[in-house]
Amino acid sequence: MLKPSLRLVFWESTAACNLRCLHCRRLEVRDTFTQADMDTAAARRMIVDIVAVGRPILVFSGGEPLLRGDIYDLAAFAREQGLPTAVASNGTLLDEEAAVRLRGAGVGRVSFSLDGASAPAHDRLRGPGNFEKTIRNVSFLKAEGLGFQINTTVTRRNAQELPALHDLAVRLGAKALHLFMLVPVGCGAQIADGEMLSSEETETWLSWLHDRASERRLELKATCAPQYTRISRQKSKRPGSPPGSPEPPVSRGCLAGVGVCFVSHRGDVFPCGYLPLRAGNVRTQPFREIWESSPVFQKLRDPEFLEGKCGACSFKVLCGGCRARAYYQHGSELGEEPTCAHVPPARAPRTNGPVPRRRSSSK
Repeated sequence: MLKPSLRLVFWESTAACNLRCLHCRRLEVRDTFTQADMDTAAARRMIVDIVAVGRPILVFSGGEPLLRGDIYDLAAFAREQGLPTAVASNGTLLDEEAAVRLRGAGVGRVSFSLDGASAPAHDRLRGPGNFEKTIRNVSFLKAEGLGFQINTTVTRRNAQELPALHDLAVRLGAKALHLFMLVPVGCGAQIADGEMLSSEETETWLSWLHDRASERRLELKATCAPQYTRISRQKSKRPGSPPGSPEPPVSRGCLAGVGVCFVSHRGDVFPCGYLPLRAGNVRTQPFREIWESSPVFQKLRDPEFLEGKCGACSFKVLCGGCRARAYYQHGSELGEEPTCAHVPPARAPRTNGPVPRRRSSSK
């Protein structure tokens, strides 16, 4: 059984968004904040409840969090309670006023989305003109001294742009570049057949990421790609290392329900934003009770429950496989990761073709 250590809480502060991205994890997106979203009082109670568990980073996500009128006040309140904070935006609304107010609220980091190093690649997924808007808004973040990271959803059509995107992130002065391997949920499930990388392609680009990370030009992280921990271990500690040499420090791969959780705009709690298994609701239960006692989380914390080749793999504690992709592919959150190329000993070879679309879901 893995010991839970809450590191990140992602809060979908609103389901409203000004974009309609082709790979959005939601199927339904609204234009404005509505009564279905948690109000200010409920959000404050949730923040206080989170503090009772620990001091995780609270990420204000969406939808588009900047469409929520009280987002700056809530971010400031979270900081007053001792929580480190971050805001995850699509980047198009990060204008000068927003940057000033985010700094005033004590936000530690802002993330925004770039799905390519050029307008055609980015705008194909996020809409015409949005690449230029996002790049322009970087100057406002820098003027306020706000550290920022770039989030990229990796698909077959933009994977070849990753080297150029890495160099662009360095030129822009980003603190980090996080690569999100496409998870087939919501709208993402509708494009999965043509856009998801095969297991071999995933292995290739994660290996590339590891090699670029060694250059230490900026923080690089693979998200929704737990096999990166296995690749990093294999590449960092190659055969022939001196006996007794220490293992390289590598964080666990899939943290869903172990170090991470997601709270929806309605207050429902999930292991992550891509795994539609409800663990409770912060409007009716204390957050601590959900985090510590939910059967959904308890099952995800025990690697011995893993099925298929993930269950047989020697890296199952280190990696864990993407539980959201397993759920999509097999209908079980404990199934084997469908985009991992690693084959444990005594396992038969498997086909490394594209992963077929099985199901779609939304929060």
